[in-house]
Amino acid sequence: MGVVTAAVVAGALATPARAAESQTTQRARGDHRATQEAVDAAVAAGIPGAVASAQRGDRDRWFGQAGTADLRTGVPRRAEDRYRAGSITKTFVATVMLQLAAERKLSLDDTVDHWLPGLIQGNGHDGTRITLRQILNHTSGIYSYTEDKDFQHTAFSTDFLRNRFDTWSPRRIVALAMTHKPDFAPGADWHYSDTNYTVAGMVIEKATGRAYADEIERRILRPLHLNATTLPGTESRMPRPAGRAYSKLTGSLDAPGEPDSPLYDVTELNPSIAGAGGEIVSTTGDLNRFYQALMSGRLLKPRQLDEMTTTVPIKGTNLSYGLGLMKVKSSCGKDLWGHNGGIQGSGSETLVTTNGDHALSINYNADWGGPQDRIVEAEFCGK
Repeated sequence: MGVVTAAVVAGALATPARAAESQTTQRARGDHRATQEAVDAAVAAGIPGAVASAQRGDRDRWFGQAGTADLRTGVPRRAEDRYRAGSITKTFVATVMLQLAAERKLSLDDTVDHWLPGLIQGNGHDGTRITLRQILNHTSGIYSYTEDKDFQHTAFSTDFLRNRFDTWSPRRIVALAMTHKPDFAPGADWHYSDTNYTVAGMVIEKATGRAYADEIERRILRPLHLNATTLPGTESRMPRPAGRAYSKLTGSLDAPGEPDSPLYDVTELNPSIAGAGGEIVSTTGDLNRFYQALMSGRLLKPRQLDEMTTTVPIKGTNLSYGLGLMKVKSSCGKDLWGHNGGIQGSGSETLVTTNGDHALSINYNADWGGPQDRIVEAEFCGK
């Protein structure tokens, strides 16, 4: 496939259009006014376009946006637009794994080597000592391939423009991780590793005879009618409707870069570079419905949901991590459950209350926006 060079957005176009922002601010009412103001603030700080969608129950829905979906045309972002949701994929993968455990097709106490003999070995890695539970809650110690310096240069610097359509097989990803030492002995600590979910996807395929993406579609997307959600595999084009996605390609996925750094359109890319750890494409509405269904018990039996929500503290933060699911303690004392996700040109988060009633999904069409805490606090705590 020929290399397509990303368009560099000129500095004069780097300031998003403001008309849509003021209109949405005027429409925001009641409980969501503070949320809209926080969305506006993200764009004022330099994000091209931001969206947030909240849902309570089945019918009470709100959508807010600011900035633009396309820096060349200035068109506003829309609720139906799809975006790459990155590591939010992990919750879908973990849900399938837990369903398989409920069906006794696997056990979370199985070792990785039981399912994938010889895959995790080298430089101190030992798949005979790592359980499926440990790969789902990031206590496996397996090195994250996304922390490899050469990978970061390939994927997150301007070298991405030459490599954006390359295919990354799961075995290629794991082989890269195995060139490094593990972070710690299995179960001894916690460290986020994208390699864990590459392995999880491979286990699902071995246990079912079908690709993890097919299992997600069969078990989650179809039953919940998440018709705007896809797992594109190696397809580089975004399904329509969708806006554009932007990066500064600093060499690190979430590095802020300089305020006047050039922006690159990175919308088209081969999502196999993220795979089971981050390839999903969705909308704010679909993601709200997924997490509401998950936390209200529609996707997992009580035992499996209890296992998913049994968390490991993340030192120095207000976060803890379960099985493909984060727990966030808000400033007003609410426990929120969900996941965030970053991939080239996109930063996302979805959180939901413990009973699944109140959900919030956020997306920036940029990968340097940093934490979306202000929007979360505005929606769930009113500040």
